[in-house]
Amino acid sequence: MSDKILIIDDEAGIRSSLKGILEDEGFTVTAVPSAEEGLSLLKRENFDIILLDIWLEGLDGLEALKRIKQDEENVQIIMITGHGSIETAVKAIKLGAYDFLEKPLSLEKVVVTVKNALNQKRLEEENIILRSKFRQKYQKLVGVSSAIKELKKKIAQAASTKASVVIYGESGTGKELVARLIHQQSNRKNKKFIHINLAAIPEHLLHRELFGYVKGAFPEATTDKKGKILLANGGTIFLDEISEIDAPLQLKLLQLLEEGTIEPEGSLESIPVDVRIIATSQINLTTQVAAKKFREDLFFKLNVLPIVIPPLRERKEDIPLLIDYYLDYFSLELGKKKKTMTPAAKEAFMNYSWPGNISELINVIERFVIMVPEEEIKPEHLSLLVEPREFQLIPRSTQALSLKEATRHFEKEYIHRLLMTNGWEINKTAQELQLSPGELKKKIKSLGIRMAD
Repeated sequence: MSDKILIIDDEAGIRSSLKGILEDEGFTVTAVPSAEEGLSLLKRENFDIILLDIWLEGLDGLEALKRIKQDEENVQIIMITGHGSIETAVKAIKLGAYDFLEKPLSLEKVVVTVKNALNQKRLEEENIILRSKFRQKYQKLVGVSSAIKELKKKIAQAASTKASVVIYGESGTGKELVARLIHQQSNRKNKKFIHINLAAIPEHLLHRELFGYVKGAFPEATTDKKGKILLANGGTIFLDEISEIDAPLQLKLLQLLEEGTIEPEGSLESIPVDVRIIATSQINLTTQVAAKKFREDLFFKLNVLPIVIPPLRERKEDIPLLIDYYLDYFSLELGKKKKTMTPAAKEAFMNYSWPGNISELINVIERFVIMVPEEEIKPEHLSLLVEPREFQLIPRSTQALSLKEATRHFEKEYIHRLLMTNGWEINKTAQELQLSPGELKKKIKSLGIRMAD
């Protein structure tokens, strides 16, 4: 497929000559006379290079440049003008333009600049790929348990289709990793994977974040804004905690799944979108459907391929492999000497319940790599952990605190960390600790834990 170029210039002669010379070079070229038409086109199509005139009727080129760069970071924009100045050129470059050309244009220089811009774009993309390759090497499911083997099969099955997926599992089990693996093994792997945490965004902003809006849709809407779904066009949108969305948003997602279109806030125009939805939920959505909190028709459209991730405590035979895997990863990532762990220390990990699942284990391993100066992690290093009493392989002779003091210290730090992980939500933290909210509040007070403002 040839590289795509968009020309935005209000002079018909410029558009025609640029289009002709660039098409002769093998590019696919579209030309429009105004920034407004160009921005509208960019809502539906992606381009590699944009040739953008600064002096345009209506919306000028600098403002158009600013808006394009807000949504399309990877596109290379070459500014063209008949009234150039150093000040304008500097401003354009600061706003993200690749280069600045003055009229009358040298067509030979235009071709050279376009090719250089494409080379720059490819270099940037290669750098992104190289940076992500290391992380992707470690983005895999580690384990030999039957549960992991079954999970790998389901990922492969899901990747071979374009059907919607709902991933179920406790917090920290690796739902995002599973979603990314499905995307990476699918025919959408070269397109965008966009993650949005539905529970972390206020309801009144979530609609705009997902579907976008047009200028004038509300008082603060001074420009058009693409939503995450449109930005993921051709790829995958990962909707974390789908059970949290309200009824109006459920209806909009149903429209997307049934019709393949979205309507930005304030727009009367439906925009076609090709995007795959992968969602997650910590609770069984059938209970939400039964309670009339989740639309049954949306549930059936989303829950085509349900995948359940087991908690770490149900596949403890994988823990030694996970330890070695993440010791290797963080040693390389942090530039540290390769560390190993003794069998006795691994046994302590096997005996722990891991309420935070894989995420907690990864956090602990990273802490060891940073804090343990020796190359071998031993049971006595467990004193560096601020974890519950299940870690009980610390020799008594190495403890500077009394048992009572150590227990209080561990309890305080563990509850504090869990509160931070849960965004200081008392009810959620109490549930994970198997306490009532009242009991947890008493512990917080007695242990002297300072809550976040």
